Amino acid sequence: MDGDGSGGMGSGPLKVLGSVLVVQLLLGAALLIWAAQGFPLPSFLRGGHEAPTVATAATTPAASVPRARVDAFDGPAAFALLREQVERYGSRPAGSPASRRLAERLRARMPGARFEPIPGHRGQRNIVAVLPGRRPAIVVGAHYDTEATIPGHVGANDGAAGTAAVVTLARAFSRISRAQRGDRELRFVLFDGEEEPKGSTDFYRDGMRGSRAYVARHGDSVREMILLDYIAEKQGLRFPREEGSDPTLWAELRAAARAVGVGSLFPNAVSGQILDDHTPFTEAGIPAIDLIDFDYPQRDTPQDNLDAVSERSLDATGEAVTRLLERRLQSET
Repeated sequence: MDGDGSGGMGSGPLKVLGSVLVVQLLLGAALLIWAAQGFPLPSFLRGGHEAPTVATAATTPAASVPRARVDAFDGPAAFALLREQVERYGSRPAGSPASRRLAERLRARMPGARFEPIPGHRGQRNIVAVLPGRRPAIVVGAHYDTEATIPGHVGANDGAAGTAAVVTLARAFSRISRAQRGDRELRFVLFDGEEEPKGSTDFYRDGMRGSRAYVARHGDSVREMILLDYIAEKQGLRFPREEGSDPTLWAELRAAARAVGVGSLFPNAVSGQILDDHTPFTEAGIPAIDLIDFDYPQRDTPQDNLDAVSERSLDATGEAVTRLLERRLQSET
């Protein structure tokens, strides 16, 4: 009994000590794994105006971004325009002198484009190019402003990439004779004021100014909308369906991507819902999709520059959207 008693008195402290050692070993292992990954922060701590994703597919290494089997989208021209926006105009917050100078340049590059002022936001304006056809129309859009709250943000992927693709698509489709084909009306829209202004604490309330104004003015004549946002990431490119994007239209995009040889960029996966320029359209009951690779390490940082994007990625995305538009123009459904 004495032996049992002495053993009982020592077992408590030994068990506690053992538990502490196990916890320390587990914490040490977790720290090593975290360090090996570069100490990443969870998405809700990294900042940014869109809602964080809840499920993200693995990114595609740069070397495995596929080359399209077709050459309908002018990738070199699009990337040259991306580069021009970054190098010539730098940071381009909505309404800024740099943004207004860029807007003049973009309007001149788009067929028959016009400015549409954004009510209540002096100096801000959308750029709209229309290729006539049957209504309701198909809208293809992107935003051309950059972050107002991040010094040095030049938005190579977040702004310039989508803008370059929309301009390139507008120029290509304007060269196609459409009058006798009965195609749908195509509208190419560059939205101003997507990013929230300085001092804002509510992106939903203060952002997406250009797209809100467009839907308020033209929404009743729009059939569907295709938004291009983060589409040229260099180190990885992957487009799971953003949860707010229309599933039927997204399925057609995936089929178009497969048809041109870039289907691997569009996995059968879903990411979390993101507030973006397609949101005012979906809120108005208009089917819309958002091409956005939100798992982008340089998101909302000054490192969103030319080093983070590639012509190959931009071209792959552009070819998929080109094929989607070709199919949708003749669609009667």
